[in-house]
Amino acid sequence: MASKLPDDATPASGSGGMVGRIKALLLTPREEWARIDAEPMTVRDIMTRWAAPLAAIGPVATLIGMQLFGFRVFGIVYRPPIGTSIATAVVSYITALVGVYALALIIDNIAPQFGAQRNRVQATKAAVFSFTAAWLAGIFAIIPQLGVLGLLGLYSFYLLWVGLPIVMRPAPEKAVTYAAVSIACGIVAFLVISFIVTQVSAALTPPVNSVGSISVG
Repeated sequence: MASKLPDDATPASGSGGMVGRIKALLLTPREEWARIDAEPMTVRDIMTRWAAPLAAIGPVATLIGMQLFGFRVFGIVYRPPIGTSIATAVVSYITALVGVYALALIIDNIAPQFGAQRNRVQATKAAVFSFTAAWLAGIFAIIPQLGVLGLLGLYSFYLLWVGLPIVMRPAPEKAVTYAAVSIACGIVAFLVISFIVTQVSAALTPPVNSVGSISVG
């Protein structure tokens, strides 16, 4: 059982710092989850020192990609106004943080149903650190033609599958179901985030014949 965490606890990043932790999560997730489980952290620090910088990767990459390369359809390239791109990036960033925190709340609230004790810090660890792969995959948005590689972010579901039983300690016979339900909630979170960003982006993007940059290439 995880011990009570001090108020000033901060998320350690392993001997290699954030980069080292990311590498370990991706390559040896089971061992790294065990280290994450044992480290004293607070919800605030997990969100501000891990989620906040990583969640910005996708929105910033998309902003840069849209301004450098734009949308390409049938040889016509459209670059939205910079203000529209910035606003879309901000909305995407905020919804990403809200989405992962909502997933943490869900993991925490359903814990007793699977023989685990509620623990907001541990639930936040499970949600935030598992999202690492999805946030990193956002870098491919900087080149729209590579956007399909963003599917590599689905590895986050595997990270959640591996890490949830380690940090939340459900009853052994219920661990698989707990992980499956949490992954389903993660998928819903992804879909809701994508829908919100798409709708806001569409609302902020004026007709191509009124503003923005259009070229043929």
